Amino acid sequence: MGRVTRYVALLRAVNLGSHKKIAMPDLRELCASLGHSDVRTYLQSGNLVFSTTEPAAEKVAHDLEEALATRLGLTTEVILRTTDQMRAVIDGCPIEVNDPTKVSVLFLRDTPAPGWLDGLDTASFTPEQMWAAGLDIYFHLPNGTGRAKLPPAVGRRLKTPATMRNWRTVTNLA
Repeated sequence: MGRVTRYVALLRAVNLGSHKKIAMPDLRELCASLGHSDVRTYLQSGNLVFSTTEPAAEKVAHDLEEALATRLGLTTEVILRTTDQMRAVIDGCPIEVNDPTKVSVLFLRDTPAPGWLDGLDTASFTPEQMWAAGLDIYFHLPNGTGRAKLPPAVGRRLKTPATMRNWRTVTNLA
């Protein structure tokens, strides 16, 4: 038996209104059917935590995406982080979190191309702020996520799938 890795899988853009609906029991069952263990979901927004002996994260994500499409008819991207990586996101937060609903993290599947932020005047989005850190982008959104302008502007520049979670969800998933 190989080394066991605990993953957090973040499904992109599921259960938003009537968009890409999936029941969490179905998601848990699908994940377990792929040989993963200790499968849990968090909230109804495509957050999955599980253990696996599969050493390649890319294969784990690909197999989940493929199974979601073929078995449940759901086409979406799966962005993985190990639990250690999730803890590093928390430890690396560049701001003090006073209100977990006002801080979010955008999780990227791949490293963005060099210069992807060139020409974006983030100061023009004040009081919203962002900090890029490898595969994760932190946002402070004092007026809330729903009306925020900076995350969509950043998202339009990315050439990789990404999904955002608020700080409360990030800490609970870790």
